[in-house]
Amino acid sequence: MASFAKGTILAAAVCAMLGVGAGAAQAARCGNNAAGFENWKQEFKQEAAARGIGGRALGALDNAKYASKTIHADRNQKSFKLSLGQFMAKRGGKQIASKGKSLKKQNAALFASIEQRYGVPAGPLLAIWGMETGFGGFLGNQNTVSAVATLAYDCRRTEFFTNQLYATLQLVQNGTLSPSAIGAAHGEIGQTQFLPVNVLKYGVDGDGNGRIDMVKSKADALASTANFLRGHGWRAGGGYQPGQANFGAIQGWNSASVYQQAIAIIGAEIDGQ
Repeated sequence: MASFAKGTILAAAVCAMLGVGAGAAQAARCGNNAAGFENWKQEFKQEAAARGIGGRALGALDNAKYASKTIHADRNQKSFKLSLGQFMAKRGGKQIASKGKSLKKQNAALFASIEQRYGVPAGPLLAIWGMETGFGGFLGNQNTVSAVATLAYDCRRTEFFTNQLYATLQLVQNGTLSPSAIGAAHGEIGQTQFLPVNVLKYGVDGDGNGRIDMVKSKADALASTANFLRGHGWRAGGGYQPGQANFGAIQGWNSASVYQQAIAIIGAEIDGQ
């Protein structure tokens, strides 16, 4: 699972896009346990309705439950404190590289199309896909709306996750996200685990069917990931190892140094660099 920090730099931009100000993020009173969650939801629903959120999105918020497993995961992010070698072993770096090479061959046309459009080669995309969800094998087990609402209510990072919650509700409202969608503990969505803000900003229709489906469509998830990297400075033809032109875009994906290095190492192995 990716760190929640992925996408932090987008919060202000998307907040503005949604018409949400910093003051609004603090309007509903936060809490550090489940006791005040239901009251907080009612306050937040009023704020959301005043900003044009309605219908199924408000219904999804009304059905949200306090996600104690999300809070536990939020307080115990230990893998990013490992050494690079330990992190690679824990995440199965060699196995990801091996399967990634096979998937690159099996999906050659897709990856060629993505690289032509966004300038991002297959290697780092497969590295991200493999580390995030085991190539779509496990997308999480938490209700996305509940997870994000819980973190918006929690006092530790209220403003950041309030912006994520508004994005989540907009995705539900426009039909991109099901109200019952299941994802990762911090609300990450789909095969490459996008935070809701990033789905709004970088999600693209990679398979040409007219909609964005980060869960069921690998083409949408991978093209969106390439679009994210391009949006963070990726330039076609540049290297992506530490110190090279595109490593900064990889740093935009996740704030943990070991994660960034793992993407670069696994990606290079897949790309034969």
